[in-house]
Amino acid sequence: MLKGRESLIRLIGKRRRFLPHRHSFLSLSTPTPQNCSNQCKEDESEMKDSVEKSQGGGSVESVNCPVCGAQLPGQDNSIINSHLDECLSRGKKRKLSQRTILQLNFLRPKVKFHSAQPDDNGNQDILTDPGKSVVCDTIHHLNASHDIEEDDNYQNDASIDSVSLQSDRSASCMDSPLIDDSTDYKCVSLSLSMENEMPNYVMEKPVEDCDISKMVLHTFIVGRKFSSVEELDPGATIRLSRDPENVKDPNAVKVLYADSGYDIVLGYLPRELAQYLSPLMEMFNLSFEGYITSIPKDSRAMVPIQIECKDELSCDEKYCKNVLVFNSLWGRALRVVELAKTSPLGMTRYQHNLVLLIQDVLKRNSHLFTTGEKSFLEAFVSLSDDSQRLFARLYTRKGPWFRMSNISYPEISDCNQAIMRLSETGYTCSFSSRAELEDDDLEEVLNLLYIDELREALRMLNKKCKHGTRKQDIIDLLLSSCKDGSSSRVVSFVLSKTGACIRISTLAESLIWRAERLFFLNGEQDLSSFLLVDLGIVKYPSYNCILSEQIFPNRSDLLSYEEAIEIAQIMEESLDDNNTELVLRCIDISDSRLSISVEESRSLACGSAVTFLSCFSVSWVYSKVVLLGVSFLEHEKRYSDAINLLKRLLNNFLSDGRRGYWTLRLSVDLEHLGCPDESLQVAEDGLHDPWVRAGSRVALQRRVLRLGRPPRRWKIPTYSKSVNRKIPEVHVQGRPLNSKLGAKSIFYGEDGEQCSVEQLALQYYAGEGGDWQGVHTESGIWLTIFGILMWDIIFADVPNVFCTKFQTAPLDLGFDSFYESRKSLIESLLDKIRDGMAEEILITSWESHTGTACRGVNWDKHTLSELRAAVTCIGGSCLASLCRHLAQDYRSWSSGMPDLLLWRFHDNYRGEAKLVEVKGPKDRLSEQQRAWLQVLNDCGFNVERRELVIFSIHKAIDTAVKCWLHAPGILRKRCLIARELVRFHHILGGLVWCQDSGASI
Repeated sequence: MLKGRESLIRLIGKRRRFLPHRHSFLSLSTPTPQNCSNQCKEDESEMKDSVEKSQGGGSVESVNCPVCGAQLPGQDNSIINSHLDECLSRGKKRKLSQRTILQLNFLRPKVKFHSAQPDDNGNQDILTDPGKSVVCDTIHHLNASHDIEEDDNYQNDASIDSVSLQSDRSASCMDSPLIDDSTDYKCVSLSLSMENEMPNYVMEKPVEDCDISKMVLHTFIVGRKFSSVEELDPGATIRLSRDPENVKDPNAVKVLYADSGYDIVLGYLPRELAQYLSPLMEMFNLSFEGYITSIPKDSRAMVPIQIECKDELSCDEKYCKNVLVFNSLWGRALRVVELAKTSPLGMTRYQHNLVLLIQDVLKRNSHLFTTGEKSFLEAFVSLSDDSQRLFARLYTRKGPWFRMSNISYPEISDCNQAIMRLSETGYTCSFSSRAELEDDDLEEVLNLLYIDELREALRMLNKKCKHGTRKQDIIDLLLSSCKDGSSSRVVSFVLSKTGACIRISTLAESLIWRAERLFFLNGEQDLSSFLLVDLGIVKYPSYNCILSEQIFPNRSDLLSYEEAIEIAQIMEESLDDNNTELVLRCIDISDSRLSISVEESRSLACGSAVTFLSCFSVSWVYSKVVLLGVSFLEHEKRYSDAINLLKRLLNNFLSDGRRGYWTLRLSVDLEHLGCPDESLQVAEDGLHDPWVRAGSRVALQRRVLRLGRPPRRWKIPTYSKSVNRKIPEVHVQGRPLNSKLGAKSIFYGEDGEQCSVEQLALQYYAGEGGDWQGVHTESGIWLTIFGILMWDIIFADVPNVFCTKFQTAPLDLGFDSFYESRKSLIESLLDKIRDGMAEEILITSWESHTGTACRGVNWDKHTLSELRAAVTCIGGSCLASLCRHLAQDYRSWSSGMPDLLLWRFHDNYRGEAKLVEVKGPKDRLSEQQRAWLQVLNDCGFNVERRELVIFSIHKAIDTAVKCWLHAPGILRKRCLIARELVRFHHILGGLVWCQDSGASI
């Protein structure tokens, strides 16, 4: 793979199905500041027109339903009437102070978003009332006109409907890692639900005879990961208990185990049900008991239970005063239980996660969306549950087109109605006739056909294809037939097979993609990250998000960043398709736009307090595309073009950790062009650059020593001794099972089992090598030790380094600012490590955070005992030096460490450690590995290099056989017998070991 391509793939993340600027990028002759600005304005205008069209702008009038707030086409009275009938039949009618629906003004929604005003500390709060949900309650649509009187009854009813909407939609969203009261959001509040105050519920039908003791509720125990009891028994008795001190949910209800005297917590009630039962238990002193109905296979899965109230509700004065509240709470609790029977909680969680993501992005990044875009996204929150679930399902599927006849999900009751609502609001588009199908969509629609249907289409056109022809080849053949005049026949055939089809609209895809990007701040995470948390697979650490600066200060910065990501995706797709012309086009565009933003890049690189935020800049993305272009040009042996790109990168980025690699490649490419003097000068100048570090620095030093021999240079550099320092070597002979070029070698171990070269080395050191214990880990164990020891420092309260609740490390880890902003904390911890307290810190941190995700930490690969042994045997001084290197420059030093970490104990719990780099006969040390070996030697580590010498008897015998083939018969038989003995010896895994005693220590 080309250098830089993997990094670009991670930056792009999931490929977008629709790139809004693709054609404009490829049609531009040469990007200049003027045409880039004009193009940006044109794209902005197109997006605005698209939003207005979807919102009912232009010539198409849009109205809002006064019952549910949904947008409806204003000119189609039949749709409005049928929608109103449906809403009223579901019992959603408001009491509007004796006003009828016809007295209300049908207007376009005017959703009000408060502008972001900084407070005294410079922080911003998008919503002026943090106690209100971002959920767009339907009363917003009715307040657009001042003709409606604001009497008390109207206001009370509106608040009731607002709470109702929150209860039905947002309450379920609260079971999310984002909603954590322990998190301190200084810039915005992520409280997307009601506060602890009691809402004004209203229910029409009271509970008869005040008797609820006979009512049985079927629900589940969730949060099993918080319980110490793994094995449960069917029929075990349980009791519910309030947990008001729960920091994540003040309405939490614990499920207690009866056999333990109600002291052991088995889990919690679902949040959707607990929000109604908890006030009932507190206000009316109700108690609930029950039993476990069945046991799931997975110990962490939800456990089905049956509960019932053990108290008879007394119709006393307290009940009479709060009868409306009681009726509403109990009625909604029953509704949640009934809904859970048809739509299990886990099946609809993805819907609530998407709603939560949209709400949070609009709350924290309102300044990055136009009014029309915000209204468009808010309209999604007002959609029905079925519509939201269907959109979430389609968005996460490959697509882009889907047959309507094949759309069916158990949690969606009416897919047709959901599709109609999504189409009305502009979230999907569809076709069911030839006139509605655009020519550009034909290829994508053809992918919906099965292989048999594609062959049938070819037979209809009297065309033949061989059996086994690829699907894409058949599609290409059909497309070529369309160009020859058979387009109508092909389209008619496709429609007859697929029927009506649907896809997500380009506007919805673009805005939801933007929301995902702003929420996670990377391309590697998406909605599946919520799922991993919901299933308990991933647990993110706790930290405070203290935001004083916006990552994207204005909308133009965000749009430019999105365009750069599009260029990166086109570049990646072009490499997959081997489209050299398009690859070169992307390189030219990126290079030109990088030159345009050179002043901005320099300002970001020089002295800014938040230089780590430069990775969200346009210049950062284009630099990655240009670097991949350098690798592509080098692969094509176009060294002159690669040199020009490298020089522009070095001129544009004056303070960047990537300068070392760029300088190295520039020196190498100059040598390829036959310019050794210039190559040597570049290498020498690079060694004076403070941003040239680690492996790149060692590589440049070695180039200077090689190219700078007399007569070019007579003076020997001072670093020559450290570069030429010999590492002790141990040679071991073994026989591989395979000798394929590029394949990992496999050997027979001492026990006769197949193993890798590193495992073979571990066996050697455990036996003849000196009774050492150890692990093959490379950098893994060191990053794990570093993460566990530095846990509190990594997740310390530092402004702007934590922006989402899905981070496993601060944004500045890998930048110089990580050490600079925490210098006092880091040095204090390093002093403790140097004084021998590393093992104590390790144990404490392991017990507190085990299983929590952190960059570099692998909880499963290394046990606590292994880590304790390694920390003890390494020693405080060496371990502190290693941790300092990682803290100061994590990006440069997080790879290239020796393969094996070995340790052994002596008396009185004293031990020693050794680091071993294992190499085969054709392997060579990389420059990064050489840099680490130098650092470890300087820190006092016991380091050696182990080389495996392949001892192949096959080759010797084969040569002998060739020489003796013409010998007398008896000699030939002896040769064949010897050859078979060698093969037999090979099968048994016989190995010949030897050690150079003078090379070991």
